[in-house]
Amino acid sequence: MARSARSEAAKRGAVAGKPVEIIGSYLSPYVRKVLVCLHLKGIDYRIDPIVPFFGDERFTRISPVRRIPVLIDGSVTLPDSTVICEYLEERHPSPALHPTSPEDRARARWLEEFADSRMGEVFIWRFFNEIVIKRAVWGEGTDDAVLKHTVDTEIPQVLDYLEAELPAGGGYLFGEIGIADIAIASFFRNAHFAGFAVDPERWPGTARFVGRALEHPGFQALRPFEDLSARTPIDRQRAALAEAGAPLTPTSFGTDAPRRGILNI
Repeated sequence: MARSARSEAAKRGAVAGKPVEIIGSYLSPYVRKVLVCLHLKGIDYRIDPIVPFFGDERFTRISPVRRIPVLIDGSVTLPDSTVICEYLEERHPSPALHPTSPEDRARARWLEEFADSRMGEVFIWRFFNEIVIKRAVWGEGTDDAVLKHTVDTEIPQVLDYLEAELPAGGGYLFGEIGIADIAIASFFRNAHFAGFAVDPERWPGTARFVGRALEHPGFQALRPFEDLSARTPIDRQRAALAEAGAPLTPTSFGTDAPRRGILNI
C-alpha cells in the first residue's frame, strides 16, 4: 500500500480498526462539538446517545461527574469534550482544527473555553435547562425569574462579547472552520431548540457567523438525528435513532431512571 493510502486508512480508522465510540446525546453541545470534529477529520464513530442523567453505574466509572461526552478509542477512555478534541487533534493532526501561530492558537483555546464555560452556563444550564431539560427529565416547571434574567441580561452579555470577537462579515475566526468556531456554534443549536435566535439587527456579525457555521456539512450531517431526538421522548430515542440509521453502538450505558450527578445537575 502506498504511503498516502496507508495514511488515509489510519486517519479514518474505518479500515484499519474499530470505530471510536462516543457516549452522549445528539442534543448536547459538547457531544456536537466532538462529532463535528470527527466529521472534519474523517474518523469513523459509533454513538451511544444517552442523556447523561440516565447513565448506569458503568457510566459513572468512565465519567465520574456524569457528564458527556465520553470517548472510547480502544484502550483509551476520555471524558470532557476539550480533552477529547485535543486527543483527536494530536492523534489525527490533518486537517488541523487549531490555527498555526501561537497567538492564534491561544486565542482559539480561550474562545473554546469561553464557549464551554460561560456559554454552557448561560445557554444550557440557565436557558435550555429551564425550558427543556427540567421538564423532559425531571418533570419540573420553569423558574420564570431565572429564565427572565437569563434572556434579559446574561444572553445579551454573551452576545455582546461575541459580536466584538467574531469576524464582522460572518466568516470563520481563523480562515477555515476550526475548534473555536465549532465550540461557539454548537450552543446555538440548543438555543434554537429552546426557541431562541440571534437578533440580526442587534448582533449582525454573530448572526451571520452562526448561520454560516451551522450550514457547514459537519453540523448539517447531525441535524436529522438532533431533530429526531428533540421530538422523541427520552425512553424511545435510541430505538427511533436506530430506525433512522444513526451509527449506534451495539450496547448502551443507559438505564431507565434518571439521577443527578455529583454536581447536583
